[in-house]
Amino acid sequence: MAKDAKILMTFEVTPTSHLLSEVRQRGGYGALEKALKTMTPEAVGKEVNASGLQGRGGAAFPTGRKWSVIQLDDGQQHHLCANADEGEPGTFKDRWILENAPHQLIESMLIAAYALQVRHAFVYIRGEFDLPYRRLAAALEEAYAAGLAGENILGTGFSCDIVIYRGAGSYVCGEASALLTSIEGKRGYPRNRPPRLTVKGLYQKPTVVNNVETLSNVAWIVNHGAEAFKAIGSPKAPGTRLISISGHIARPGVYEIEIGYPWRRLIYDDCGGMLHGAELKCVIPGGISTKVLTAADIDGLNLYPAEVEAAGSSMGSGGMVAIAEGTCMVRLMQVMLRFYHHESCGQCTPCREGMGWLHRIIDRIVEGKGRMADLGVMERISRLQDGNTICGMGDAAGYAVLGILAKYRHEFEHFITHGRSMCEGNLECRASS
Repeated sequence: MAKDAKILMTFEVTPTSHLLSEVRQRGGYGALEKALKTMTPEAVGKEVNASGLQGRGGAAFPTGRKWSVIQLDDGQQHHLCANADEGEPGTFKDRWILENAPHQLIESMLIAAYALQVRHAFVYIRGEFDLPYRRLAAALEEAYAAGLAGENILGTGFSCDIVIYRGAGSYVCGEASALLTSIEGKRGYPRNRPPRLTVKGLYQKPTVVNNVETLSNVAWIVNHGAEAFKAIGSPKAPGTRLISISGHIARPGVYEIEIGYPWRRLIYDDCGGMLHGAELKCVIPGGISTKVLTAADIDGLNLYPAEVEAAGSSMGSGGMVAIAEGTCMVRLMQVMLRFYHHESCGQCTPCREGMGWLHRIIDRIVEGKGRMADLGVMERISRLQDGNTICGMGDAAGYAVLGILAKYRHEFEHFITHGRSMCEGNLECRASS
């Protein structure tokens, strides 16, 4: 397939482009009809597995492999849940789908539900999302009215209801097991594993949880085939990624790129370079949980998972933040640690206590009362959190801290020595008196 191929952003966004009437004109729900009328559930699962589709929520786990754990003939209820709790700072690509292509998600979920023999599916959507929720709810009503969801879909005998469940604004509920616990009406705490969620998930039944963008690829794969999907991107990471880019960038927004796309082309050609002609200082590649990469680190690099990992970071959730020269990395870390401390659910002692310690230390440094020993303490706390919490939040916060200290330790040392930032003349970077 030609370079710069699109899978999700294939239409012009207009005030009515999300409505079912226009979606049908673009061929929407053709894949659902093909799956229900010409394919078995096993065949759909094999097609998705053969496509090489990987999770787009951060972990990049092969979607088909996750689905294959579900035993279709086990006599149990199965559940499917779309994770629309997009709370990773800097990430807003799933929001684009929910607002502009809600039927793409619904159609793909129905196909996935057919493949997994799911009668009741769920969309867990972030409570702060207003327009995305309203668009998705309206699209679901349209689908029910047209006989595309609910009982006896398209006269095939397959039935599936989709329920939209609104969260209450907890970052931790973006973690799959906490998400399911929240749907069950309990406090949104992550669960210890094993057992895996595909063995005992929602209501202790086999459950598949997939990210919104991940699921939204399914209809395209069924329509065009696994080979066509693998022809996009790269053999070990096929398809496209939605990248939401913000920060000191001239044209922030959501961009669909083939995996393997040149990083500099995205920043300087597609996004118009840095705001007001500033120099690029560093990039947070995939949400603030991923380690920063300097402008030199990304020079000549492609947006391909293996290349980004070799450079010391990850494509993560696809939420990219471009940071200009002159930005105080001490202040930036303070904002990040304030967020992590606030969002810790408190279930795990290393995370509950460690986040508080990190937050208090960085606040003290910014107040001009920091000590050089503080940097070593922050590093030790970050390393001790790694692998010692039920979910990955403690790990993620530690990665962010260690990544910034590894690249910009000199800025912290300057702040501690002089009581102010290296960003001379930038009043907001000065320590409080």
